[in-house]
Amino acid sequence: MEISDWRRKIDELDEQIVRLINQRAEAAKAIGELKQKSSLPIYEPHREQTVFEHVRRANQGPLTNSEIVDIYERLVDVMRSIQKRDSAPGSLNL
Repeated sequence: MEISDWRRKIDELDEQIVRLINQRAEAAKAIGELKQKSSLPIYEPHREQTVFEHVRRANQGPLTNSEIVDIYERLVDVMRSIQKRDSAPGSLNL
C-alpha cells in the first residue's frame, strides 16, 4: 500500500472512532442524568480505575498499556466534563 492508501484507511478509521466516541458520550450523558436524579457524584475514581483496567486487558497492541490508559484518561475526563456541564443548573442538555 502507498502512503495515500494508508491515509485513506486512517480517515475511514477516524470516522468510525468519532461515531463510537459520540455513542460513548451519549451513554455518559445518560449515566450523568441518572447520577443527578440519584444525587450521586459525577466523579467516581473507583469506576475510572475499573475502566482503565478493562482497556488494559482489552489492549492487544501495538500501543502499550500506558499509552492506551493515557488516551482513556483524556476520554474519561471529557466524558466527566459532559456530565458536569449537563447537570449544571440552567443547562440546556444540548
